[in-house]
Amino acid sequence: MTSTQATALLTLGTTLRQAGYRFMTVTPSTHRRINGRPGNEQARDLRDVFGWSRPFAPTVLPPGMLEMMADAGVLAGDGDALRSTVRASTLDDLLLFHSAFPTHDDDAVFFGPDTYRFIGAMRRAFATADAAPMRAIDVGCGSGAGALTIARAFPAADVIGADVNLAALALARVNAQLNDATRFTACESDLFNGVAGEVDLIVSNPPFVVDPDGRRYRHGGGERGAELSRRIVEEGLPRLRSGGRLLLYTGVAITGDSDHFLESLRARLDAECASWSYEELDPDIFGGQLGEPGYEEVERIAAVWLQARKR
Repeated sequence: MTSTQATALLTLGTTLRQAGYRFMTVTPSTHRRINGRPGNEQARDLRDVFGWSRPFAPTVLPPGMLEMMADAGVLAGDGDALRSTVRASTLDDLLLFHSAFPTHDDDAVFFGPDTYRFIGAMRRAFATADAAPMRAIDVGCGSGAGALTIARAFPAADVIGADVNLAALALARVNAQLNDATRFTACESDLFNGVAGEVDLIVSNPPFVVDPDGRRYRHGGGERGAELSRRIVEEGLPRLRSGGRLLLYTGVAITGDSDHFLESLRARLDAECASWSYEELDPDIFGGQLGEPGYEEVERIAAVWLQARKR
């Protein structure tokens, strides 16, 4: 994304906000079902264009908005109709751009129900914080939802949004400007390797499923998708200052009563942390994934929340 395109996308976001735009992004299966209903073949309003990712005729948009989309590089043709290549979702008073539905590309920027659960868990954790962090990092920041939530909660903190995906970093920069986050820095980084120094707070909502195509926005690596999440804990704890916190939202493949992810980290958490906790926020997510290769023995995928405080 060029600087000219970023400026145009920022203008588009500001215009959507001024128009009172709101949209809560649902699961892909719900999205497909809603779009498949009779009458939903084409967009009729802004929510259809920028939320439901439906093809649209130019006359659906207010004057000037089509030009904003073209200048931002987010306008694509779809037969006789047009389509937005980005979605815009609302998270309370935040407005965030991310990839349009459906997400297939390796550099897609994902946002969905897991994002809402992640942010909700973060906010509950912030309510119990002993002290405000001065330096924080959102690992695998995507749209920047986590980083911007930190920036809102702790205005004096320097917040880093780290991601290996350049498309995600470009959108996160725009989203930071759109939501008045002035102490946000986007950083190209494979987990922590592009970030120097210690931090007071690490948050992350990484990919956690097994994707046969290895798409970065979706594939969590080996260990039934848990590899990235495990590495974030193992590589993140040494980056925390004493008393610093690590907050991780991820999904774990559960077989019987066995949680391999937790057991792989228990000894390290006990050794390096003054305190830590682990809970299932939702016992059964991504049920459709269980029919995919690599999940033959898995009974369920649980959304889990790990909080750890460095000794």
